[in-house]
Amino acid sequence: MKKPVSKAELRADLERATERFLRKGGQVTAVPRGTSGSDAHTPQNGLSRRLFVEPREQRTLIPEVVAAIEKRRKAMLKRKPQPKRSRLPRPRRKTIYDDFGEPLRKVWVDD
Repeated sequence: MKKPVSKAELRADLERATERFLRKGGQVTAVPRGTSGSDAHTPQNGLSRRLFVEPREQRTLIPEVVAAIEKRRKAMLKRKPQPKRSRLPRPRRKTIYDDFGEPLRKVWVDD
């Protein structure tokens, strides 16, 4: 695939073209501030520069690379079981209620 032209490369091309024009005796006339760079008599078709005018290029698939990418993608989709933690039973706090559902006290219970 061809590498697309970057803004820096466009600026450099414009700078070289301007320098070449001035070296050959061209002159730049003073333009009043606020004047548009586009001609008022030409119809506006969105952009002055056409994008994507060259035909689409065919890409060559490399089976090994495609297989490696697919393998990584499937490995990421696969769920891994959570490792079981071997915890020692810890004491926990239990609330003791009376007959009316009111809490009486809290005690520590080993399960």
